[in-house]
Amino acid sequence: MANLFSVKNKVVVITGGTGVLGKAIATHLAEEGAKVVIMGRKAEVGEKIVSEIKAEGGEAMFLVTDVLSHDVLEQNLADILNAYGRVDVLLNAAGGNMPGAVIAPTGTFFDLKIEDFQKVVDLNLTGTVLPTQIFLKPMVEQHSGCIINFSSMAAFRPITRVAGYAAAKAGISNFTRFMATEVATKFGEGIRVNAIAPGFFITEQNRSLLTNPDGSYTDRGNSVIRQTPFGRFGRPEELCGTIQYLMSDAAAFVTGTVAVVDGGFEAFAM
Repeated sequence: MANLFSVKNKVVVITGGTGVLGKAIATHLAEEGAKVVIMGRKAEVGEKIVSEIKAEGGEAMFLVTDVLSHDVLEQNLADILNAYGRVDVLLNAAGGNMPGAVIAPTGTFFDLKIEDFQKVVDLNLTGTVLPTQIFLKPMVEQHSGCIINFSSMAAFRPITRVAGYAAAKAGISNFTRFMATEVATKFGEGIRVNAIAPGFFITEQNRSLLTNPDGSYTDRGNSVIRQTPFGRFGRPEELCGTIQYLMSDAAAFVTGTVAVVDGGFEAFAM
């Protein structure tokens, strides 16, 4: 019997692939035999990740992208099809936050900068919708494919301060369920759409929010740990198994779900 969890030779496109989580996922999938396309804005970082993957015998390429540009994404797709002829998986991992869309502990809702709020919603939500629109096309043509979006704990619980980010991630969870129905009813059961909702992982974007320069936890970091039954932050590699499962034939009847990987954070009550 074939290995249900195999991702060998699948062409996997990862937006936001140069981040801490994107790199860990790309490296793992390449080790499992996938052909990984890392897309991001930081060419030097992306090319370094590709070099590291190739040095270990994996297959990878890097493309500079802009998840809010239709033209750039169309060119990315053309380059990928030219190299590999198909797209099997799209992992929408691009996202982020900015200070103006966050309410400081001493601030109020009236301090929220609407222009920054809009930028955060655009990056996280529109930056998932637009790549999906572009990379769904070859999946429809080949009658198979898998899309995995990045949701968040902020989509389940209205986590304080991160107003723009939370609104966008809640939208991604809803969009995931919408698209699961949309593509299955119009293009067949061969295309699945799911999401992953990571708990708290230390990344370059949230490091200063959760940890002090000496590595100790901030008040917010300690608050997260208190509400995580595992009593620690996640490790990037701990996302890889769930993502591989959702990509593989083991999840052939799974669509429209948001898989939580959070050390129990979402289940915690008091």
